[in-house]
Amino acid sequence: MKWLNIYIKFRLWIGLVLLALAIYVNMETSFWPSFILYLIAVISILGHFLLGPMRLIQTAMEEGDMVAAKKIVDSIKVPGLLIKPVRSVYYTIQGNLAMVNQDFEGAEKLMKKGLSLGGGTLTKQAEGPNKLQLGMLSMQKGNVKEAESYIRQAIRAGLPDNENNAAAYLQLCSIMMNKREFRAAKEYFRKAKGFKPTTPQIVDQIKQIEKYITRMPG
Repeated sequence: MKWLNIYIKFRLWIGLVLLALAIYVNMETSFWPSFILYLIAVISILGHFLLGPMRLIQTAMEEGDMVAAKKIVDSIKVPGLLIKPVRSVYYTIQGNLAMVNQDFEGAEKLMKKGLSLGGGTLTKQAEGPNKLQLGMLSMQKGNVKEAESYIRQAIRAGLPDNENNAAAYLQLCSIMMNKREFRAAKEYFRKAKGFKPTTPQIVDQIKQIEKYITRMPG
C-alpha cells in the first residue's frame, strides 16, 4: 500500500510534528483533547526506532533496486534499538547486500550475526534463506562439509519459493556427486528439477548436470 510506505518513510517526522501539536493542544486546553495526538506521536516515534523501514527495504529488493535498498538500510543509524526479530532481518539484508557487492567475508559475518539473534516469526521466515546463503558462501570457500550442513538446515527451516528450493537441492546434488554418492545425487537432482525453477542460472545448471547424470552408476 503506497500510503503505508509514505507513512513509514516519514514516520519519525510525522511523530515529532504530532508531538509538538499535542503539547500545544494540551497547553491551550487540557490533556484529554490532546491524548490521541500524544498516542499517535508516541507510536510513530517508537515505530521508527523499534521497527525501522523494513517494509521499504523489502519493496526495493523485490523490485531489484539494490541502490535504493542500501540507501534505506544505511538510514538506520542505531540498529541496536530495533527489536530482536527485526534486527535479525536487518543483518540478513545487510548480508545479502554485501554479497551483491562481492564482499563474501562481510556477508558471512552479517548473516551469522542475524542468525545468532534467533526468535520471532520474522526471524523464522529469514532462517532458511539465510542458511542457504551461508551454505553457498561455504561452497565458495571450499568448505564442503560446512556447506552441506548449512544447506540441509536451510531445507529443514523452510525456503520461501521454488527457486530457492531448487538451488538448495542442486547444491546438495553437486556435493553428492563430488562425494561419489551417485544415488543420492540423482535423488537430489530429481527433487531440484521437480520444483520447475525459471531463473536462467538455475535452469542452465540443471541442463548442464542433466547431460551426464543419467550416465552415473547407482
